[in-house]
Amino acid sequence: MRGKQAPKRVITPDPKYNNVVLAKFINYVMRGGKKATAQKVVYDAFAIITEKTKQDPLDVFDKAMKNVQPTVEVKSKRVGGANYQIPIQVRGERRIALGFRWVIAAADAKKGRPMAEKLAAELTAASNNEGDAVKKKMDVHRQADANRAFAHFAR
Repeated sequence: MRGKQAPKRVITPDPKYNNVVLAKFINYVMRGGKKATAQKVVYDAFAIITEKTKQDPLDVFDKAMKNVQPTVEVKSKRVGGANYQIPIQVRGERRIALGFRWVIAAADAKKGRPMAEKLAAELTAASNNEGDAVKKKMDVHRQADANRAFAHFAR
């Protein structure tokens, strides 16, 4: 690796809920630098969650993220001419990034409705341990479990 590692940027909390994790999520939703559009999508999704579940949307969001974030994943490693899928622990920052990515991808994959509705539906499903994002997490965990025999290759 050449040069120095880029310094971590300080993310300012979002204006409505004053939450840093939510601000990071909005940054993940954002496309083409259109932050106001991303904020509108997320806040509309939160309004839909409040309307449908009668719960605090931040609680639903936190619960959904906890249910989606993986604890283990597999990483390919070449050992003696063969590629092995080695299960490794996922570090904190990557857990958050994967959770965000999977929820947004699952919402994006559904067709025919505005993004706010799709995001609200996916977050609500994830908070109930259902939905495509939770399924993705289960698949990753299952894959890591199936390759437990190669864990001794990890360093």
